[in-house]
Amino acid sequence: MKLPRFILRWPRGLLSACTLFLAAALPSAQAVESHVHASLVAADASIQPGKPFTVALRFQHDPHWHTYWLNPGTGLPTSLAWHLPPGFTAGEIQWPAPKLLIDNSGGIIGNGYEGELFLPVTITPPADLKPGTTVELVADADWLMCEEICVPGKATVKLSLPVSPDAPQTDSTWGAKIRATLAGLPRADAEWKVAAARDAKNVTLSVNFTGVVAGKRAWPSHLHFFSDDSLVAFDQPQTVVEKDYVGRYVIALPISPDGPKDAAKLLGVLTSDTGWLADGSSRGLRVEVPLGAPSSQSSATEAPRFAATKAGESGTPIASPPPTSGLGGTLLLALVGGMILNLMPCVFPVLGIKILGFVNQAGHERGKVVAHGLTFASGVLLSFWTLAAVLAVLRAGGSHLGWGFQLQSPAFVFVLAAAMLIFGLNMSGLFEIGLSATSVGGDLQTKTGFAGSFFTGVLATVVATPCSAPFLAPALGAALALSTAQSFAIFTAIAIGLALPYLLLSIFPAAVKVLPRPGAWMETFKQFMAFPLYATVGYLVWVLAGQTSDEGLQNVLFGLVLVAMGIWVYGRWNAPGASVGRTRFGVAGLVVLGAAGLWLGWPQSAAAKAAAAQSSTAPEVVWDKWSPEAVAKLRSENRIIYVDFTARWCATCQANKKLVFHNDEVLKYFHDHQIATLRGDWTNQDPAITAELAKYQRSAVPFNLIWMPGKDAPILLPELLTPGTVLGALRGK
Repeated sequence: MKLPRFILRWPRGLLSACTLFLAAALPSAQAVESHVHASLVAADASIQPGKPFTVALRFQHDPHWHTYWLNPGTGLPTSLAWHLPPGFTAGEIQWPAPKLLIDNSGGIIGNGYEGELFLPVTITPPADLKPGTTVELVADADWLMCEEICVPGKATVKLSLPVSPDAPQTDSTWGAKIRATLAGLPRADAEWKVAAARDAKNVTLSVNFTGVVAGKRAWPSHLHFFSDDSLVAFDQPQTVVEKDYVGRYVIALPISPDGPKDAAKLLGVLTSDTGWLADGSSRGLRVEVPLGAPSSQSSATEAPRFAATKAGESGTPIASPPPTSGLGGTLLLALVGGMILNLMPCVFPVLGIKILGFVNQAGHERGKVVAHGLTFASGVLLSFWTLAAVLAVLRAGGSHLGWGFQLQSPAFVFVLAAAMLIFGLNMSGLFEIGLSATSVGGDLQTKTGFAGSFFTGVLATVVATPCSAPFLAPALGAALALSTAQSFAIFTAIAIGLALPYLLLSIFPAAVKVLPRPGAWMETFKQFMAFPLYATVGYLVWVLAGQTSDEGLQNVLFGLVLVAMGIWVYGRWNAPGASVGRTRFGVAGLVVLGAAGLWLGWPQSAAAKAAAAQSSTAPEVVWDKWSPEAVAKLRSENRIIYVDFTARWCATCQANKKLVFHNDEVLKYFHDHQIATLRGDWTNQDPAITAELAKYQRSAVPFNLIWMPGKDAPILLPELLTPGTVLGALRGK
């Protein structure tokens, strides 16, 4: 059963829900074709009486098709309904580590599997099973398979196995693959210590290597946490906010608004592309730890602990210092790390501006080129010294800060994204910065713009600090743990490493001469170099997505659009040779639109959000889970009952909630009249909700109704709600 072609353009969550609804409404319909081929296979060629054995549901997915994990995110997990001989019992499905499912646009759409998959199940036969007989195992398998469309899958799988008194032989076809699947199942590893803390917005997951020989481990990479119970949002970016070379990782996991509110443990699987065991195997590390309160010791912004023997909860050192040859070795690591920073994606776009400046200067006298290089280096040095001083002052005051701490400020990230967007638009030719801006470093491409060279060094430092290049992390860890004088020395070495290639390029004439001569091609090159800046804007917006709400991110995007529009007005009406009136109009448009964009996109801090919440006098509505039993109980108590049938993928549902249940008058009325509120979540298939909707000839959400005391039928509300609609129904108008 496939969906009509026009539905293929709907969001995947809506596609899945429509498919599941059609499957429930048309139980006799059969799939046109299956893109996942199911069979039941065994690890051994025979079984023994009373001895547990392993079978597996084998899936072979067609290319680009997938099925879902225990917690699918969207979609539905695979299930098995067993029909076993008397005395047999079947365990639960043992789930291999999942992977992120990505759609064609790069968005995360769920957690699941592709290719060949084995889902093992342990079967226990009765002890009185007679040798020489044959048993047949039967199960009904149900799954949801998706590509551009989603199709429910169903098959009855069977397997016959002989009973033998002897130890079984491995099945020649499937035994090795099933045992490899069992060996790779997610499990806890004693060499990795896991802890978790929770605040209002994130879970902070820390993983520490506690083995003896850290240098011989193949370190995990591309970490991602899959939550068993939806506590962690499946479709939001997870940020590794700290990692070092002695095996410590700290990951910020955004909490899902639909997750359990009272979760006492973090349950799930932390995957690594390079595995967790010494041989690189076992992609999944099983996580089942209590959720503690955040503290300075477990903060995601805490500095890497390289030189300390600071005790963790078990009383053993959390991390050991890396082998270096004293301060000299650390300075060497800092120098090399600073040089490698030039290759980092967050630095290279800004340095493209500097490269363009050298190209502009290549045809002129050597002294000016050298002066530009030295000015650039001084900007880098002064910025690193300023950063070192700020860290020293804050550390002296008891703050726990890590490298790149400025990118933990949403406001800073937004301003940096706006600045990068402006630089990119300038290099694309949308506007030219006037001579009056040169004095503050705006004209980075002029032949004599020493302020511009200095500012480029400052900007390179600003965007370089979040990058922990190879060799740089140990040096930074030491800088944050050593004395103030030693820290300044290490930061100086990093700055010299970052500026060294440009100093060499400016000091040695032969190196400058190999650069192309200025010409008409430079405008094309200048416009091309704008695209790395746009890519950096995209990266910074992605960072903001993990620091603000969905609504806040929407405001950020529209704010950047307004900033870009202000730049366009400035460039359109302030072109060279424009009249005074046009110039003033361009400047005024830039000021008004730019200020509006910054105001709209400015991320609200957590403290401000909390203060705003506290300033509201209207009480919040607390939703209980809908069920027919809950409705019956509340009706017996003569309560007014408001029922909201909704789904996460339903855009109209979300709009109704925001419009109605953020209205102070509605909230006050619900509180004053003690109205009971029930919510039926239809995000995933729920036969009870489907049946309830059908009672009222409805087949979709949103669907809201009100039960009034003493009435035999509820009041049915329209799909689109307003505060007046809801209050009018409650007041009998």
